[in-house]
Amino acid sequence: MDTIIFDVDDTLYDQAMSFKNTCRRMFDRDFTEEELNQFYIISRKYSDALFDRCEAGEMTVQEMHIRRIKDACAEIGIEISNQESLDFQDAYVEEQHKITLFPESEKLLEYLHEQGKQLAILTNGSEDHQSMKVKQLNVSRWIPEENTFISGAIGHAKPTGKAFQILEEKLGLDKEKTVYVGDSFDNDMVGAKQAGWNAVWMNHRRRKARENSVKPDKIVYSATELLELFVE
Repeated sequence: MDTIIFDVDDTLYDQAMSFKNTCRRMFDRDFTEEELNQFYIISRKYSDALFDRCEAGEMTVQEMHIRRIKDACAEIGIEISNQESLDFQDAYVEEQHKITLFPESEKLLEYLHEQGKQLAILTNGSEDHQSMKVKQLNVSRWIPEENTFISGAIGHAKPTGKAFQILEEKLGLDKEKTVYVGDSFDNDMVGAKQAGWNAVWMNHRRRKARENSVKPDKIVYSATELLELFVE
């Protein structure tokens, strides 16, 4: 492959760590590690669905921030107010200022960079927030700033075809020699395969794929497996 394009959240780093640390800070409750893992997966379900509604103009960003944690809490029997939901969001952002790459992600990016591969990022979210995370992860060591594409900046979000088409035009991609790596089946795998790209599902949360949908070219279940896929 000539070009490898990565999602950011929960693909290059462990997004659950920020969520878990926020839960420990904000809730007067002793969660087990398994409970936190399940809570995180539930929260992502609401986050992805509400992000789509926010993109469609059906709700504000603040409403999305309130609903995604409030609805996730309700599913596990915790009741929180709108203000507590916003306080959770603020604490979550603070925790995201501490994120670091998976060690294997760092090795992979270094290896691909040394191999002369064209590297890029395509991520959903607001420009300011996602830029903060990209900067915190310090991926500019391998991926130039002009190869970082954020839905809030380009005006189109995954899985819409336009988001992928913008990268094809900007980077001069050959679809058959382009691979996209991401953790979200609906946004990343569906979007990439419908665009005609190769797709690697970083399924370290072991989520189930939608039936009768696209099929990723490869599925890996850890950052180690992802590294091994590219480094033979």
